[in-house]
Amino acid sequence: MQEIERKFLVKDSKEILYLPSEYIIQAYFLYASDGTARVRIVNNKTAVLTIKKDISDIRRWEFEYNIPLEDARIMVEKLSNGKIIEKRRADFLYAGKKWEIDIYSGKNEGLIMAEIELKSEDESFEKPPWLGKEVTADKRYLNACLAEKPFLEW
Repeated sequence: MQEIERKFLVKDSKEILYLPSEYIIQAYFLYASDGTARVRIVNNKTAVLTIKKDISDIRRWEFEYNIPLEDARIMVEKLSNGKIIEKRRADFLYAGKKWEIDIYSGKNEGLIMAEIELKSEDESFEKPPWLGKEVTADKRYLNACLAEKPFLEW
């Protein structure tokens, strides 16, 4: 399956910080310049294995599979070499589109990003007033890169 996604910094977080959210631990165990393999644990209850391969800056192949929570915990501990990010994710509906807001903690504390998945690369959408600079093409903001070189180390 392909995903088309655009990412933006959040410039005004007062509407965002108190939204209901899920706690996510995301660990990367394979990373190449054009793709990743990761495991994600959500609220310490469910786990997903994800494999991504870039097609363009905003389009990539993405395959996700539910896996046993204990397997995911082992992958985080034994396979990630410490390449882990922690964040809260909240959903926000704006002008008929769902935005996913990631509020990072740990080594990426202070970073807040919003992403929107689109049906096509040229699909138009209305931007919320709290949206800042687009960072879709800036590889530093990819979660895999944030696991490798955290925001607080820039």
